[in-house]
Amino acid sequence: MAELKKIRRIATEEAFSIPEVAAALKDVARVPGRSLDLTLVTRIYDAKTDDVQARLLPRLLDLEGDRLRDMDENGVAMHLLSLTAPGVQMFDADTATELATIANDRLADVIRRHPRRFCGLATFAPQSPKRAAQEMERAMKTHKLNGFILNSHTHNEYLDNPKYFPILEAAEALDGCIYIHPRAPSDGMADPFRDYGLDSAQWGYGIEVSTHAVRMIVSGVFDRFPKLKICIGHMGEAVHFWSWRLDYMNKNAQNRGSAPKLQLKPSDYLRRNFVITTSGQESHLALDYSIKALGIDNVLWAIDYPYQPSAPAVAFMDSAPVSDAEREKLYHGNAERIFHIKPASASAVG
Repeated sequence: MAELKKIRRIATEEAFSIPEVAAALKDVARVPGRSLDLTLVTRIYDAKTDDVQARLLPRLLDLEGDRLRDMDENGVAMHLLSLTAPGVQMFDADTATELATIANDRLADVIRRHPRRFCGLATFAPQSPKRAAQEMERAMKTHKLNGFILNSHTHNEYLDNPKYFPILEAAEALDGCIYIHPRAPSDGMADPFRDYGLDSAQWGYGIEVSTHAVRMIVSGVFDRFPKLKICIGHMGEAVHFWSWRLDYMNKNAQNRGSAPKLQLKPSDYLRRNFVITTSGQESHLALDYSIKALGIDNVLWAIDYPYQPSAPAVAFMDSAPVSDAEREKLYHGNAERIFHIKPASASAVG
C-alpha cells in the first residue's frame, strides 16, 4: 500500500454557509408551513435548544478556523466547498439571485486566501433560470469556481422540466458538473416521511435525489444534453443499485408509450453522465459494488463535513480494499478531472 500520509485527499461534499443566508433562513423558519425542510432549517437556524443541529451553524460559518484544524488533524488536503442545503432555493427569485451572488463572491474570496486548501461549487437561483445561467457563467469565468451545487427540487420541480433547460445548457457549455445535493422530499411525496425521523438523512434525502436523477434520465434530458455531468452523493443515493430493473422496466414503459424513447439504456446514462461521491456512506461493500457498476473513474471520496466526522471518513477510504492506483483516483484524481482542480504534488497535504 502506498504511504497514506503522502496521499492527496480532496473531500468533495463539504458544506459552508454565510451570515446573510443564515439570517434569511432564520426568517423562513419563523413562517408556518408544511415543507419538510422546515424541520431541519428550524433546528439549525432558529434553534430553541442546544441540540446537535443547533451546534452545526457555527461550524458551517467557520471556514478558516476549526475547519482547517480539522483538515490538518485528519490529513485532508482540500475541501470542495458548497453552500449548504437548502441553499437559496426556499427564497423568492430576487432574494435567491442576490444571495447566490454574495455566496459565490465570498466563496471565491476564501479560495483566493487558501488556494491549496479550498475549491468550490457555485450556487445559483433556479427560481430565475436565465439569471441562474448568467451567474453560473460569471462564477466559472470570473471566479474560476469548479462546478455547481443544486439542492434537488425547487418549488417541487425538477431539472427535467424544460423551464430549467437554460441551466443545463449553461452547465454543459461551461463543462461544469452539477452536484445535486439532497433536501427534504418535495410536497407531493412528503407525508410518509413526516414520522420516525425519515424526513432527512435517514431516508428522505436519498429518495428525493434518486427520484430527481431518475426523472432526468428517463425524460430524455441526457439525449438533449449528452455532455452534461451530474454528481450525486451518499454513494450515488443507491440509483445504480437499481440499474438492471431501471433498464428492464423503462423499456416496457417506452414500448407502451408512457415514457419517451431514449437513445440509450438508463444504466448507460448513469455511467456516461453521472459521477458519485461516498459522502456519509462508509460501507466497503457498497463502494465495491459502485466501482464495479459505474467504473472506478466515476467514484469520488467525500466526508460531508460538518454533518459527518472527518476521521471515520478518512479511515474508511484508507482501509478500502482497492489498489493503490484506485485509491489515488478515489481520493483526488477523479475530483481533479471532474471539478477542474489543479493537480498538486502527492506529498503536499497543505
